[in-house]
Amino acid sequence: MPGTDLILPKGGRVRASASYHRAEHDPERAWGLYMDPYWAPTWPGRYVPWENMALPVDFDEAVEAIREAYDKLSARRVVEVGCQGGIGRTGCVIACFAILDGVAPNEAVRWVRERYLVRAVETPIQEWWVEWYGARLHGTEPPPRPRR
Repeated sequence: MPGTDLILPKGGRVRASASYHRAEHDPERAWGLYMDPYWAPTWPGRYVPWENMALPVDFDEAVEAIREAYDKLSARRVVEVGCQGGIGRTGCVIACFAILDGVAPNEAVRWVRERYLVRAVETPIQEWWVEWYGARLHGTEPPPRPRR
């Protein structure tokens, strides 16, 4: 059973997937970006350590991986994005794809929630990270990190 396919503003296809969607063979999948070690892809893709309900272990690595995955998007083949539940970390990455596709950083979380899942990007620190990502991408001042 596949995850949920979304079409980005410029037409790229992304598939939001939870770990229970893991499929060895998916003829539509061009590449995958995964934020949970369960995935361990044997197909073209990449794993990025990212704490559940929290932030990437290495911000620079996450930024690089998101760009790499985004560059593989097309209208014909899917880039799969997955974590354990397919909600928080997956939503963060898709929000970053939306920013790369022209959605304003302060609108990206809402964009994902309206088109995918209202619970996507689960925590305030993840919401902050999406805005941080947008600020980094655009060379602007990042928002202050929320206190715990």
